[in-house]
Amino acid sequence: MDWDLRELRFFVTAADAGSFTEAAAQLFVSQAAVSRTIAGLEKSVGERLLRRLPRGCELTSTGQQVLPQARRVLAEAARFTEFLASRHGVLRLGYAWAALGQHTTRLQREWAQGHAETTLELVRHNAPTAGLAEGLCDVAIVRRAVDEKRFDSLVVGLERRLVAFASDDPQWSRRRQVSMAEIADRTVVIDPRVGTTSGELWTGTDHQPRFIRSTDVDGWLDIIAAGRGVGTTAEATAHHHPRPGVTYRRIKDGPRIPVALAWWRDHRPHGLGDLIDAVTRLYATA
Repeated sequence: MDWDLRELRFFVTAADAGSFTEAAAQLFVSQAAVSRTIAGLEKSVGERLLRRLPRGCELTSTGQQVLPQARRVLAEAARFTEFLASRHGVLRLGYAWAALGQHTTRLQREWAQGHAETTLELVRHNAPTAGLAEGLCDVAIVRRAVDEKRFDSLVVGLERRLVAFASDDPQWSRRRQVSMAEIADRTVVIDPRVGTTSGELWTGTDHQPRFIRSTDVDGWLDIIAAGRGVGTTAEATAHHHPRPGVTYRRIKDGPRIPVALAWWRDHRPHGLGDLIDAVTRLYATA
């Protein structure tokens, strides 16, 4: 069956107007064009949709069944058109855990002041590319390497690595900082999909910590607050996810965590250059 949106639009207009002549006036075409187009739709359907009358037209039984479905298709098409148009006015910035930490709010406010034509929309998605691979965002904040065959990326800043532990931890509750070696003596909670903590952090040391897994930042915090383990994370997490019962402290010898923006290699989003400049400036002045 071969039909198109133009045929549906002509059919719905004629059905509502009750006249091919009035439909032609509303559509700014000739009456013959309306008649010809609707006849093409009827040929596809295999039945008459409109009964021609001396002074207009009326729906046939089949037309009454087809009309509400045609309206739905046209409404979906209109929403799709609106979506395509609005994409040029929205830059979707994805993140998995903590966006840009202390810089997040400032970026949003400064962007709104300087880019009235483009809305910066934050999208949280717990996946390795923070929704980029899934088509949920245009640019992603990542703290792990991405597939260079699929994505381009650029480091825009560095963040300190922190340790998170239960606030009533008997060993660390009064500590201002800890070492990687001390963390190795504990059970460490990790999110292997998007987290920045793995056994590689302790390569070359006497031993590694025991690891237990979480599936997202909320589960990670729940386990730590319960005293079942500790975690290491970027400092952005402390700003984005403060949690009663969880304390964040600096790891004195913890390696810095690079923060990068990533996007599809074959698609450079509108506004990307301004976004890179804005985020880089925020980290440089921190």
